[in-house]
Amino acid sequence: MAIQEAFEYAKPKTLREATKLLRKNKGAMVLAGGTDLVGYLKEGFVSPSLVIDIKSLAELKKIEFKGNALHIGALVTFTDILESKVVAKKLPVLREIAEKVASVGIRNRATLVGNICSAVPCLDSGPVLVAMDGVVHVKSTLGARKIPAEKWFLGARKTARKPGELVTGVSIPLPKGKAAGCYLKLGRYQGEDLAQASVFVLMVGGKKPEFRVAFGSVGPVPSRGRRIEKSLNAGESETAARALVGSEIKPITDIRATREYRLHMCEVMLERAVQAARARLTGDGPAYGAAII
Repeated sequence: MAIQEAFEYAKPKTLREATKLLRKNKGAMVLAGGTDLVGYLKEGFVSPSLVIDIKSLAELKKIEFKGNALHIGALVTFTDILESKVVAKKLPVLREIAEKVASVGIRNRATLVGNICSAVPCLDSGPVLVAMDGVVHVKSTLGARKIPAEKWFLGARKTARKPGELVTGVSIPLPKGKAAGCYLKLGRYQGEDLAQASVFVLMVGGKKPEFRVAFGSVGPVPSRGRRIEKSLNAGESETAARALVGSEIKPITDIRATREYRLHMCEVMLERAVQAARARLTGDGPAYGAAII
């Protein structure tokens, strides 16, 4: 399908130039990986007056660990995450998430930041950011802002980004203690498919272990399971925590799954994800990326 919409095109050489273009052109849209934007253009879902191609902005292509946080630039693709030694050492569960995104061809172009900017309910990168108190970094001609991930997602395809703002990256604070996680994604078949439901769990070791839990594709935005976290942090079993899933999420029935199926599978996935995270913390668990469901 060809692109039918007519629009202007700009490729800024600096971040400052990019933010100026966004300020002056209210109908502008940003092109990074383009896996969503190009599809929207072909299907006529969007009609930008200007497409701003930011792929030349080298400072947005970095993955760095500083200030005890993992920083991921707006142009970092899911393949970059999979191949990053920094990610493999500091937050290997993020590689497990990246590996479950679409296909190799899509991962080679799609960016994590583009994923959260599209903000579709079934996005893969939302639960980890919400559970780990991630921060979205935006910049405009008026200055910079830091937006907590839990406040970034306002609804299906709706975010806290204001007109004229450009997302420059995200940062994920890492726990001080040894940690291990698990990300489980339920699809209708093996291969490229959108999530019917997803569960993210992180366990931080120590005298008093701490858990972080979040769900995806069971509501308009990724949701944190705070009641479940409280249960697990109090030393209760994953079976007890599983019983709380129904109080944390309110899935719907649609063309891809029923409400009842999503709810049941989230219970199953939570229990298995907690078990996998526990085992991985001691070095005895399944390898990251291994099939658990």
